[in-house]
Amino acid sequence: MFSSSQEEHCAPSKDPVKYGELVVLGYNGSLPNGDRGRRKSRFALLKRTKANGVKPSTVHILNTPQDSKAVNCKGQHSISYTLSRHQTVVVEYSHDKDTDMFQIGRSTENPIDFVVTDTVAGGQDGEETQITQSTISRFACRVVCERSPPYTARIYAAGFDSSKNIFLGEKAAKWKNPDGHMDGLTTNGVLVMHPKGGFMEESKPGVWREISVCGDVYTLRETRSAQTPGKLVENESNVLQDGSLVDLCGATLLWRTAEGLFHTPTQKHLEALRQEINAARPQCPVGLNTLAFPSMQRSRALSSLEDKQPWVYLACGHVHGYHNWGHRSEREPNTQRECPMCRVVGPYVPLWLGCEPAFYVDTGAPTHAFVPCGHVCSEKSVKYWSEIPLPHGTHAFHAACPFCATQLGPSQGWSKLIFQGPVD
Repeated sequence: MFSSSQEEHCAPSKDPVKYGELVVLGYNGSLPNGDRGRRKSRFALLKRTKANGVKPSTVHILNTPQDSKAVNCKGQHSISYTLSRHQTVVVEYSHDKDTDMFQIGRSTENPIDFVVTDTVAGGQDGEETQITQSTISRFACRVVCERSPPYTARIYAAGFDSSKNIFLGEKAAKWKNPDGHMDGLTTNGVLVMHPKGGFMEESKPGVWREISVCGDVYTLRETRSAQTPGKLVENESNVLQDGSLVDLCGATLLWRTAEGLFHTPTQKHLEALRQEINAARPQCPVGLNTLAFPSMQRSRALSSLEDKQPWVYLACGHVHGYHNWGHRSEREPNTQRECPMCRVVGPYVPLWLGCEPAFYVDTGAPTHAFVPCGHVCSEKSVKYWSEIPLPHGTHAFHAACPFCATQLGPSQGWSKLIFQGPVD
């Protein structure tokens, strides 16, 4: 499931071609109660044994519901655009032997390959929080990959349902393009952001755009579900790049190409970094007891705190063991704590290793923590994610920790950790 080692990459393999992976932001390597079937934190798109892609073919203009039923009964994929009570445009799709299609959405019906539910910020305490009303579409989007090198992946809004249909009702935003083909947007939209310069430490955030049902790129609507579409952006495409982010209004997915994953740290590498830190025997500068990061498995589950768990004063970065003094607020005991080393006052939180390799932009040591959650990863990774504005709600954007989706501090998104080595 995680990227292979360099040696494994060099060996001849009969494994299916991997187009890339979609990784849900806000999960530290797995869902809180574990990955199950099509519902997981990470989904690999592999070349299918038989192509299942589709492409537009015949267009029908229908004036009665009976006509629409007759077309839909043919068993082909189709997209229906309802213009009025009396007129519907149905675009039939035929088999495409050159592409593979993968569908993502909230529905657990068979057409969905990757089931995605709403991400709750910081909701990794072992309990999966129930969302009363999800904003993610049941058939949210589809990714179409070319079966031949370079295996280009393209994203489209909306997915085909169990009847092989995409239905855009009267209230949905839709229009006829100058060249005559119909297009439209889903209710809450599918937003995409391609980072400038790929997925690496020097990259900068791109501009968030909306993707249409036919894969065209538009500027954002005034609000997420407004009926008026944004403006067509002609010089941009729906081709996914390494590090592209896809927002489904309730969950954000990171696209990693097979090539990009080759350069990410492996699970073994992250474990080696953890053991290296622990082998240095960092100490609490006050209690002088040895500190140790919990195992990757415990870090993924955010299970109960351990006696040797490192804690940090986020305002200054000094790492300690847990102690119960220095409170400045009785109501919220760990939000205003005074560091005994430098007297700086700020949040005091336990540190957890970031265990999802796909979120790392390099293979550097875990030396920095996100503020205010305390997830630890490399310096370049925290700096990268602290500059990425992620959609929040219907029209807000803010940076968040990729491992738990907690909104980062407005003035300080990360903190450099200061460990004290053993006195002996």
